[in-house]
Amino acid sequence: MINKLIEISLKNRITIIVIFVFIILWGVVSMKQTPVDVIPNIGDMQVIVYVDWPGRSPQDVENQVTYPLTTGLMGIPKVKDVRSSSSFGFALVNLIFEDGTD
Repeated sequence: MINKLIEISLKNRITIIVIFVFIILWGVVSMKQTPVDVIPNIGDMQVIVYVDWPGRSPQDVENQVTYPLTTGLMGIPKVKDVRSSSSFGFALVNLIFEDGTD
């Protein structure tokens, strides 16, 4: 059956190309006519600061990096919340800004 299909396709190349182009155009038209629902981003504006310090304990990262960085970033205007965490060799500081902040 597959051999017959390949044989017919090779004998009628122009027909196969026309069918292929028709299917592509039909897909493009269908895609343009499909309605799209847009969901707004209602989350808070957030910036994540990742600090890498390989080979250090969580206590060292907390004392030398996370705490000074967190206290320094608290002074930024329109910051609603600052969250931080330390682990082996890295620290994450999340800054959450008030609504309307660029």
